[in-house]
Amino acid sequence: MVRIKRTSKQMSAKNLAKKNISKKDIGIMADLRNLVIFGAACVLAAGVAFNLYLSSLPPIKNLEDFKPNIVTQFYSADGEIIKTFTAYTFQKIELADVPEDFIHALIATEDKNFYNHKGYDITGLARSTVQNILAGRVVQGASTITQQLARILFLSNERTFDRKIRELVVAARIEKTISKDKILEMYMNNVYLGSGAYGVEAAAETYFNKKLKNCTLPELALIAGLPQAPSVYSPFNNMDLAVQRRNQVLGRMYKMKYITKEQYEEAKEAKVKLTSVPRFYTTNKAPYFCDYVLKELEKLGFDETDISQGGYKVVTTIDYKTQIAVNEAILKNMRNYGLTKPNHQAAVFSFSPIDGRILAYAGGKDYTQTQYDRVQAIRPSGSAFKPFVYAAAMEKGISPNDMIEDAPIKIGDWAPRNYASKYRGEIPVYSALMVSSNVCAVRLIQEVGIRAVIQIARVLGITTPLEYDYTIALGSNGVKLFELTRAYGAFANGGYVVQPYAIERIETSRGKVVYRAPKTKVSRQLSLKTAAEMTAMLKTVIEHGTGAAARIGRPAAGKTGTTDDYKDASFVGYTPNVVTGVWVGNDDNSVMRSIQGGTVPALIWRDVMKVATEPYGNVDFNYPEIPLKAFQAKPGSIKVLNEASSTEANTETETKEQQPQNNFEPVPMQNEATTPKEVLHNFKHQQQQQQTQQQQTQQPVVQQVSKPAPSAPTPIPMAIPESLN
Repeated sequence: MVRIKRTSKQMSAKNLAKKNISKKDIGIMADLRNLVIFGAACVLAAGVAFNLYLSSLPPIKNLEDFKPNIVTQFYSADGEIIKTFTAYTFQKIELADVPEDFIHALIATEDKNFYNHKGYDITGLARSTVQNILAGRVVQGASTITQQLARILFLSNERTFDRKIRELVVAARIEKTISKDKILEMYMNNVYLGSGAYGVEAAAETYFNKKLKNCTLPELALIAGLPQAPSVYSPFNNMDLAVQRRNQVLGRMYKMKYITKEQYEEAKEAKVKLTSVPRFYTTNKAPYFCDYVLKELEKLGFDETDISQGGYKVVTTIDYKTQIAVNEAILKNMRNYGLTKPNHQAAVFSFSPIDGRILAYAGGKDYTQTQYDRVQAIRPSGSAFKPFVYAAAMEKGISPNDMIEDAPIKIGDWAPRNYASKYRGEIPVYSALMVSSNVCAVRLIQEVGIRAVIQIARVLGITTPLEYDYTIALGSNGVKLFELTRAYGAFANGGYVVQPYAIERIETSRGKVVYRAPKTKVSRQLSLKTAAEMTAMLKTVIEHGTGAAARIGRPAAGKTGTTDDYKDASFVGYTPNVVTGVWVGNDDNSVMRSIQGGTVPALIWRDVMKVATEPYGNVDFNYPEIPLKAFQAKPGSIKVLNEASSTEANTETETKEQQPQNNFEPVPMQNEATTPKEVLHNFKHQQQQQQTQQQQTQQPVVQQVSKPAPSAPTPIPMAIPESLN
């Protein structure tokens, strides 16, 4: 083996290289250390300088008498202020009247060093600054109670570094101006605590119908937990989150030794007992609509604190005159029919099928009694769902003038029946919709298929579950009034589904537009021919059918709907420019005797639409002419089957006051001036004839039919709407 010997010169070169590398590493580390030290020194110097600057700031003059005039307001499209958020809606509370437990809860939750800092918390500020720098934006706050007061009184809620600096400056000046106790008192009188409540005294009344001094420890802790996110932790919106947040506050109080372990354990197990009638003191002329606007604002990225204290001007789509008409029509017509109990409710939704602007919105008859929004509630629609069956038939090539058998039918064990067990024999399809024949609707869905009807409902915007069952033809499934009304818009505008919206634009207190509504989302789901045919047929419902009470003296189309045992009644109708849906029912789903879609809902619809359509005059639908052939039933074709009960499930309870003349026979399509009063007279005469006929006629055998009338045309395949491909 040959051993290679390194020379002393080679060895010394290697050692020298190692030595040089080591010196280089040491030099880099030293530079980094010096840089860190220098940076820390700069930060410290900047902090000291900023602290000295804050200490040198002058106090704020007349702060105790300050009243903020920058408030957020909601405007209607025609310039009316419909809601005002303000920090001085409620009477102030003196700190001496605030329970000690609440002060401890607030300090433990919002600012544990409140009585020890000068308006800002250096440690918390440093921690949040690092987090915000790493994130590149403001993701964590370290606002003291004084800083929050500064923001409420003088600043906005925008999350920027610039606003944070100004917040510190104002907070420091506030600390120089008034005492800690006065700061705490002003904060408690001005902080927004959700559900329209400004200030802690207002929150106690809103949530518990008590004075703050009479609230229990768990109730005080719940209120103290609200400032961070009023909407999220409001017990009206989410009881589980409200309780979780309350218990967090109690935990902090226990950790800071404000309460004993026994108090903590007992308080966190306490049940929340809210007031049954929340009190809302803010100016609010369209409360259900304003709640909808708040949700739309949240989707746009505004939280409730931003909205209430941001000083924004929110211009909405609502037509104030129409909204007033909605409020008055609900109260007047329900009172006239004796529907005066809190359980008796109504809902109205109105929008433009052209551009989607929401024109009127009422989720109930009295917002002070209940804030539940019935426009978004899921309730059976009854025969108001039938137009989707007919639309599927029109899409498959069936014509309004094709003949269909209005006779008993049985599918398996199910035998749907017409109102009053009345059958007319062979009648036109348009007549079947006009008189709201149940058996004809079932024959149509049997012809076109359940899937085709569900597809039509889906593409027109019905999202609620629909059973794959023939009973959906009679509206057995629950739908939202919002979605049902939106779907009817496609019949009004040529087959397009238009997404309703509530906010036109948002301006800052200085007039800068920070949001403007984009172009409305529109998608075509029905052919123009189908929309024209449906409108021609639905016009007859108002002109001569079950919706006669809804006549407004100008071209309009619509459909009544009444569910089994009179539990839900509705009317949805439209003109070329306005679509309105009305629902009336009981919140507990109990029976409303003799209330059908053609009574109270149709009357409310009439009163609303007279105002809503006034700007458009007597404009008619811009559709191709759809001639409806005059039809006269053969003598003796109308039969009343005694064995059929009008109280069977899934039976359309047609409005007695508005049944067509001549025993429901369709009449020629001239402009016949039949008033609701005349129709009522004809109905009474008809009823007497029916009773005589029932006494003289034996019970006939119910004919079982499973196929549509032979005269119906051969259907063509329905084109699948583009949205389902």
